[in-house]
Amino acid sequence: MPNVLDINNLGVSFATDAGAVRAVDGVTLSVRAGEVLAIVGESGSGKTVTAKTILGLLPETAVTSGVVMLGANDIVSVGKDTLRKIRGTDVAMVFQEPSLALNPVFTVGWQIAEGLRAHGRLSKRAAKAKAVDILRRVGIPEPEKRVDYYPHQFSGGQKQRVVIAMALVLDPELIVADEPTTALDVTVQAEILDLLRRCRDEFNAAIVLITHNMGVVADLADRVVVMYEGKIVESAEATTLFENPQHEYTKKLLGSVPFIGQGTRDTTSRAMARSFADHEVAVAAKRLVIEYPGRLGRPGFRAVDGVSFTIAQGEVLGLVGESGSGKTTIGRAIAGLTAVSGGSLSVLGTEVRGLSERGFRSLRADIGFVFQDPASSFNPRLTIAECVAEPLIVHGRAGDAAAARTLVDELLEAVQLPKAFGDRFPHELSGGQRQRASLARAIALQPKLLIADEPTSALDVSVQARVLELFAELQREFGFAALFISHDLAVVDLLADRIAVLYRGELVEEGTGAQVLVTPRHPYTRRLLASLPVPNPSLQAERREELRRLRGLD
Repeated sequence: MPNVLDINNLGVSFATDAGAVRAVDGVTLSVRAGEVLAIVGESGSGKTVTAKTILGLLPETAVTSGVVMLGANDIVSVGKDTLRKIRGTDVAMVFQEPSLALNPVFTVGWQIAEGLRAHGRLSKRAAKAKAVDILRRVGIPEPEKRVDYYPHQFSGGQKQRVVIAMALVLDPELIVADEPTTALDVTVQAEILDLLRRCRDEFNAAIVLITHNMGVVADLADRVVVMYEGKIVESAEATTLFENPQHEYTKKLLGSVPFIGQGTRDTTSRAMARSFADHEVAVAAKRLVIEYPGRLGRPGFRAVDGVSFTIAQGEVLGLVGESGSGKTTIGRAIAGLTAVSGGSLSVLGTEVRGLSERGFRSLRADIGFVFQDPASSFNPRLTIAECVAEPLIVHGRAGDAAAARTLVDELLEAVQLPKAFGDRFPHELSGGQRQRASLARAIALQPKLLIADEPTSALDVSVQARVLELFAELQREFGFAALFISHDLAVVDLLADRIAVLYRGELVEEGTGAQVLVTPRHPYTRRLLASLPVPNPSLQAERREELRRLRGLD
């Protein structure tokens, strides 16, 4: 059987004001029918550029050489009319961010049927029936009703299912999935991986999977290609690569992946070495209730329901759970950004329930916040130095601009960024560099409490490892209390002294890493653990079966 895809000596350069930038250099690979090929590497390695070349989606500034054979067509040399015929029927793409891939002003049914109409295959009524059928096959409940829903009426995982349905509707031979599970909860991620596996098994589609998550690769891939600085540095069967990686970069990638148990011994020894019982309490929640009011006659929504916990000064509490569990709502309430509806919430000795914005203002200097997406949390018109200096200036901690810049330079060096980066704008830094700058801003006022909301969820594993190490170093140096919010249990295991598990607004389990992650008591915690993919194909297959058992699918 011939290959679905053959790439030979692919080169891609981009024209810039500073000259040509080589993004892909001499890439050669192939994909067999029904095979899942994973292309892995950190940001800038050339994996997404390679993927976009397969569909002819590169911008006009790109200069391409080599051969990309998709069936009988060379994508590099065919015209636009041929490309339009190929897209959807021969190859389709699942994009990283479904919210950006879906048009907010059209129903999902209309968008799924758009490909059918573009290729002139079916009538309007038949196209809608096909859209309903494909929504059912990708696991969207009540497809007859929800085919007329708009994208904003679906959750993140459901939107990704819709995007996969759009890719499948014309039965393509090849699906290119570009980071299809990035920033999804581990439980939703497991569902999307199961769906992609069904695409291979039931639709007989080959898949090119672009990802930096080595656990996802172990769960789904048959073969793996590792890219570094635009070149392929290693290619092997998935089991072989994980058991016996050859290239130093591959070893580094695998060594950067956090896994359950990696931090448990350290966490336990830390808890034994220092008890927080005699420390001041930084945060105390007692039967905390947070409700969002309803609109247009609809009832309100209770996001947090009777949650109690404490965080001692110098302690790191990891707060885990899937989207909608109430994690971020609790973090925002502690920071004074969301009102408390019931119970009690004491922050640094002040009861914040009913506290006015003016009353909370004095606490803000003692609270740092690290956001999930540093790109959107920085003002794009300000330099990094001006962004980091902002809390110093707002709270009157810097005399003049020169004094503020001196402090900013020290902060940048503390987060391992050259002080010259202070003169750059946020878009001129990589994701990991922006997150380090975000940490610098969060500790600028030497806070007593720091809230980190999913600070590493969208970072490459190697960058994530550096940011986590930096967070741990800063916490030890400054001794602040920390609430670390995440859906990744392995990441929390590395950092937290204690872990609290939220499920639908309720606290269902709490304890040390050894208690919660090694001997979990609650079924939801066990399901979270089984949903987390690990960088070991054999072990991951066992965990997948365990997850199916917990879901009651057997």
